[in-house]
Amino acid sequence: MSVYSVAAASAAALLALGLPVRAQDEALVKRGEYLVNGPAACSNCHATRNPDFTIPAGMEFAGGFHIVDPAFDVYTANITPDTETGIGDWTDDQIIKAIREGVDPEGKVIFPPMPVPTYNNMSDDDVKAIVAYLRTLPAVNHEVGESTWNIPLQAMPPAKGAPAPSADDPVAYGGYLVEAVAHCFECHTPMGPTGPDLARLGAGGMLITLAPGVTATTPNITPDPETGIGGWSDDEIRNAIISGVRPDGGHVSPPMPVQWFANMTQGDLDAVVAFLKTIPAVSNKVERTDFQKANFP
Repeated sequence: MSVYSVAAASAAALLALGLPVRAQDEALVKRGEYLVNGPAACSNCHATRNPDFTIPAGMEFAGGFHIVDPAFDVYTANITPDTETGIGDWTDDQIIKAIREGVDPEGKVIFPPMPVPTYNNMSDDDVKAIVAYLRTLPAVNHEVGESTWNIPLQAMPPAKGAPAPSADDPVAYGGYLVEAVAHCFECHTPMGPTGPDLARLGAGGMLITLAPGVTATTPNITPDPETGIGGWSDDEIRNAIISGVRPDGGHVSPPMPVQWFANMTQGDLDAVVAFLKTIPAVSNKVERTDFQKANFP
């Protein structure tokens, strides 16, 4: 059974036991399932990874993916409901605080690379849906390594939790998906001397280590026609997001979560494209990394 179908199976199991499943709860879990396995792409980082970057079956949320950067040496957390090695004994509020403020139940700051600044903008409804879905996952007992940071750490302020914009406004809703859920700018914004260069939002150029000796440089996703995606059609942008194939036939590189974005609805993809076309165009030529040319051990 795929992880994407766990929520439905859990509801079916409760019904088989004669336990009530409220329609409201089902809807919440279903929304969380969509977010986790779609635009939020949680297991892109929170999975255990093989040396070739594949994910072992059953370890999609068990953590342990090793991410190394000059600023940190991190093992991603086990976010299954295991009570010993995961988040099974955390309250809903504690999980929500970890997601949107980057603080664990012991008060320890646990980001970056967790895209907490993005999730800080997530609505109350959506973060509660994510927690509801995570509760339905199989518990996996998997101890992960200790993470260390070489930079000062500070929690995000309490989230406002404002409702998501209506999907009837594609640009506003697309902005919410990009800036509160899918964390596109976390990777696609160049780093300055003190952090992300927000004056060049989406201009790419961030260097990301995928595995020992293997790096990827993120592309420019602003509407600049020469160095960004300004010359791409809507269909070409959507295709790159969900299939990983660029208009020139090249392939996007991890950590772009193509297999998760492929689960997004057409309406959400259209909204993301509509929003990306509205951000300021930034001229920033980046040599694209082609995944097929990456030499994984």
